[in-house]
Amino acid sequence: MRVLLLNMPWSPIDLPSLALGILKRSVDERVAGATCDVLHANLDFTDWITRRTEFSAEDYEYYALSSYFLGCGDWVFSSALYDDPAWKDAEFTRAMSGKLRSKRMQVTRELHAMVPQFVEEVARRVVDLAPDVVGLTSTFQQNTAALAAARHIKRLAPHIVTVMGGANCDAEQGAAVHRNFPFVDFVIRGEGEDAFPRLLEALRDGSPSAALTDIAGLCHRAHGTSSVANPMPAGPLPPTAILPPDYSGYFERLAGSVARNWVEPKLVVEGARGCWWGEKHHCTFCGLNGSFMEFRSKSPDTFYQEIMDLAERHRVLDMYVVDNILDMRYLSTVLPRIIDSGYDLRMHIEIKANMRRPQLQILADAGLIYVQPGIESLNSRVLDLMDKGVSGCQNVRMLRDAAETGLSVSWNYLHGFPGETADDYAPVIRQLPALEHLNPPVDLSARIAIERFSPYFNRPELGFTGLRPEEHYLFTYDLPEEELHDLAYVFQAPERGIGEPTVTQLNEGIAAWKKHHTDARLTHADLGDRIMLVSRRRSFAWHTLCLTDPFAVAVFRLLDQPHSPTALHRKATADLASAHHTLQDVQALLDEWTTLGVTFTDAGQYVHIAPAAVNQELLRLDYMRHVHARPLPDPAEERAVEERAVEDRAVPAPALP
Repeated sequence: MRVLLLNMPWSPIDLPSLALGILKRSVDERVAGATCDVLHANLDFTDWITRRTEFSAEDYEYYALSSYFLGCGDWVFSSALYDDPAWKDAEFTRAMSGKLRSKRMQVTRELHAMVPQFVEEVARRVVDLAPDVVGLTSTFQQNTAALAAARHIKRLAPHIVTVMGGANCDAEQGAAVHRNFPFVDFVIRGEGEDAFPRLLEALRDGSPSAALTDIAGLCHRAHGTSSVANPMPAGPLPPTAILPPDYSGYFERLAGSVARNWVEPKLVVEGARGCWWGEKHHCTFCGLNGSFMEFRSKSPDTFYQEIMDLAERHRVLDMYVVDNILDMRYLSTVLPRIIDSGYDLRMHIEIKANMRRPQLQILADAGLIYVQPGIESLNSRVLDLMDKGVSGCQNVRMLRDAAETGLSVSWNYLHGFPGETADDYAPVIRQLPALEHLNPPVDLSARIAIERFSPYFNRPELGFTGLRPEEHYLFTYDLPEEELHDLAYVFQAPERGIGEPTVTQLNEGIAAWKKHHTDARLTHADLGDRIMLVSRRRSFAWHTLCLTDPFAVAVFRLLDQPHSPTALHRKATADLASAHHTLQDVQALLDEWTTLGVTFTDAGQYVHIAPAAVNQELLRLDYMRHVHARPLPDPAEERAVEERAVEDRAVPAPALP
């Protein structure tokens, strides 16, 4: 049996497909007599389209990622799905006017008219390779391209068995794909590394159709006509059943593609599935993990060995960790071994925003320099509406500590939550200029989308009712709305939360943050008996601030973590020398520091926002050398020395790459 796995656009070109890498290994290891290859049609497309247009890496990323909630990537290939280069062109143009710039509109329509030829060529190439089974993966904006390929393959060679799977085929979505597109013989819903080999074995052995009913999640056709969807699996696969991927062929194919000039390739690694936080508190807007939220992770030894094996085999040090959330065990198991390995890995991973500085330092030392902590907001009340389990001050502390440890933070600002008000946003907007030295959001604030599998989708009592598929599904597919409701992942809903005036103010503040971030700077140096702060931010006139009063120094140090004024007063006055200070003294300090942009405040808590200057021990020694080399310096000269030492060595927070 010959199996061909097909990776269509708009799969990312800088990453091999994890799903197909796992399926390839599962076929090679578990299906006797079968061979399995992967056709990287996403890379083929970059070569095909650049021979005909001035298509760029930025264009590919737009259709693969940036336009997901507009559906542009899927609409491009709908023309190939329906064999019509002008498929619903008028509807698309009308709906997207005002949403797309004229140049982007023009490019999208041109691609839409051209891609049927590409899909036809891919289908002919597949048929020439003479596979018995073609497996197509579908994630994000890959659905119409995968469906179009399946249709053309089936038309050219009806005997080839077509199988679809992936995130776009989970639960109701997969059943809708199978019901409405008869050229797809089978759809695997959920995790495929068990179901796909079992399906291949049944096909190889000519098993009766009754055998197909035993494969959980499989969609098949009874008597070759009516669609049957087997019940979904009762639970997820255990971590021991999650195979490491086989990326044979991807890096070689990339080396021969024009895309090699566009991207730095990365390895995709997987240590865990599900979300341990979501098991307890499912974030209200999050539709990730689909049918299986249960968190399960590979053993530390297994995960570490997979990382090392992939790096050694492919000679690639950049890695994208797809885990929805970091297994905290790995901080004391996998990551220290990576630190000691001698490999200069550069990794991206999602983490929870309440991780502490020592934990972040471990991430940085292990090469996890890009983190996505799921910040989403800087206001505690809005975060409570999301069920995020963190406060606004904790999120700001994350940004500060990440800057200090050299981590680049990728995060989004979201709004539109039922129950939020303009009063939740006004204090944050006022304080945004103070944060310009920290990593800004990757983009302007976005109104939340209602995603399938999220609590907002499943529980209308949370504020969203009468959900309909997003508009782009209507001009992409030729299906009635009730079928689109099962097929869709993103849904239209009435706007909730803040209105446009507040959104405008928030986005003006974020835009200024992004514009001025590179030049902004705020650091502190703890010199023992005093704390020096250095600021270079456009909204604040001061450049250096020296805290010499022992009480102020104590309060500042306590603000390394979020505190209320009452808690600060209790802790700072525990020392008899400071016992005479009142709560009003603490509040006066906090008010002054907030005005100066030294602290951030939210929900009655405060946290300082000045990352520590690097090499503080050397800085302290340098200060002492200056003091003892010249006896009896006057106070003004001493302070100037400190300021110069801090300014010479303090570094700005790293910008997002």
